[in-house]
Amino acid sequence: MLNTDRRRLLAFGAILPFASATPAFAQAMADGVTGGDWDLSELFPDWTAWETARQAVLATLPRLAAYKGHFGHGPDAMAKAMADISDVSKDAVRVYIYAHLSADADVRVSKNQEREGQASDMFTALSEATSWVSPEVLALGAEKVNAYIAANKTLQDRFAFSLSQTLRGADHVLDAKGESILASSSAPLTGPDDVRSQLTASDMPRPTVKLSDGTEVRLDDQGYSLNRDAPNREDRKLIFSEFWDSYAAFSNTLGAAYTSKLKGDVFRAKSRNYPNTLSWALDGPNIPEGVYRTLVEEVNRGLPQLHRYFDLRRRILGLPDIGYYDIYPPLVTLDRKFTLPQMRAITIEALKPFGPEYGKLLTDATTKKWMDPNPRTGKKSGAYMQGGAYDVHPYLLLNLGEDFDSMSTYAHEWGHAIHTLLSKDNNPWETYDYATFIAEIASTANEVFLSRYMLDRAKTKQEKLFYLGSQLEAARGSFFRQTQFAEFELKAHELAEAGEGLSGEKYAEIYYDILRRYHGPNMILPENVAHEWSFVSHFFRSDSFYVFQYATSISAGTWFADQIMNGGKKEQKAMIDVLKAGGSDYPIDILKKKAGLDMTKPDVYRAFVAKFSETMDEIEKLL
Repeated sequence: MLNTDRRRLLAFGAILPFASATPAFAQAMADGVTGGDWDLSELFPDWTAWETARQAVLATLPRLAAYKGHFGHGPDAMAKAMADISDVSKDAVRVYIYAHLSADADVRVSKNQEREGQASDMFTALSEATSWVSPEVLALGAEKVNAYIAANKTLQDRFAFSLSQTLRGADHVLDAKGESILASSSAPLTGPDDVRSQLTASDMPRPTVKLSDGTEVRLDDQGYSLNRDAPNREDRKLIFSEFWDSYAAFSNTLGAAYTSKLKGDVFRAKSRNYPNTLSWALDGPNIPEGVYRTLVEEVNRGLPQLHRYFDLRRRILGLPDIGYYDIYPPLVTLDRKFTLPQMRAITIEALKPFGPEYGKLLTDATTKKWMDPNPRTGKKSGAYMQGGAYDVHPYLLLNLGEDFDSMSTYAHEWGHAIHTLLSKDNNPWETYDYATFIAEIASTANEVFLSRYMLDRAKTKQEKLFYLGSQLEAARGSFFRQTQFAEFELKAHELAEAGEGLSGEKYAEIYYDILRRYHGPNMILPENVAHEWSFVSHFFRSDSFYVFQYATSISAGTWFADQIMNGGKKEQKAMIDVLKAGGSDYPIDILKKKAGLDMTKPDVYRAFVAKFSETMDEIEKLL
């Protein structure tokens, strides 16, 4: 009889017949490590230790506040104060992450929600205690600050970029009192997101439906996401009808929460003297407004190709017409399931084009207890990587099924995690937190490589159609759909800025009009899908105008994949250098300097639409 470890290796050999020898990932798996539920004890052993750390952060605040007025004493005084503030901030992030991850593990546990609130309040207090920093830097002036940097190695190595950012934003920094008031407002301004999260995760009644095979499905957000691609069309219609009705029933509440969120954004933009909320949101990472608007313009220019895709989907599925409930089923079925160990194995192989350094990090990291992979009642829906604990490691929350989409999610989130590790190894705490604009490039590039890897090894027409279809769906979901969201988000903010009356009904009306334009005249759109806007949790988060970066990222990720596949070590190095750069520069500049990619021009978006069209051409040839 073969022992358990040997059988596991043989199982990997069965799904990877192209491997000529036992690969590194299989050797790691021989120890039986699959990267199961996360181990938060690496952050804190228990809540007692967490509370001690939280109190320790709070105890430092008088000391940090007392540094006010010391920057003028010279470069060493500035370096001492900034280093102390930074070190305390790093500890505070660790405190918050422990509470945040614990709360998301089961949103029904009210005590953990309370602790997350305490951690958020701690951050507000920290912001208040250090709100004098930017005004004091600006009071010194650029000439003196730059002289300080030249004279002190700590300022050079850890704070030069952040100081330059402060100087760049001089027109938007208030006096010490104003900064203190804005710092105090940060916690209450997260209220709309908190309300929506609690409502949708625990308080909103969710329907249970019986499918044609007798299966009963509870349609919470996870249940909907896992079953919206049901093979039976009547089941899909039922799922969509019941699920979106459940959101429509809370349209007024969710609308009020979103209106509050929009007003908070307008308040922050006006307080900091920005002409509009978009310029406020993009100014931190120094992204020109033109990038956002060019993306929207180019995606609208490419909508005929999206409409072509919907008709192609209708024909392949053999449908007399096409409805919104027909978007998610695969173009062809692939009766293949992927276990968590198999997802890991295939992902590691698929990402080998990134090179040995990336591969080793991924192989090692995925053996650790850094991930909570499986869905369960009460767990926060969706997927994310939390990489803020600089002295520990990234954590990943996932809600995986056993299909290819779940494996894509696995590859996506580990893209964030490896990006975090590469940045951490090459940057101090102060500059390792990279901008979202680049973060999503790292993750979506992984999805591109995974899909192409599976397509290259497809042996049947059915398999090829499946993986080509998955590429089209990735394009629809990340490029077209996220830009659709971005249009809605911009329109909602513009209405709030203009002082227009807003409500859940108004948002549904706006969203439905955008849906109609994006999906074309032949798409059947049930009226209740207009409430899909309230399903998009990103709209309620404090990091406004986030979603457009999924579209820019899949464009850039595809560009990088083409560069690496068609090039060699130079192109591979360029991608890794972008990831290693972390937050040491502005994202637009990192991409241009390290890889020669200019995201301010329409070329990358036009190339992506052309690739989308070429993929449909490939499918047409197979039909």
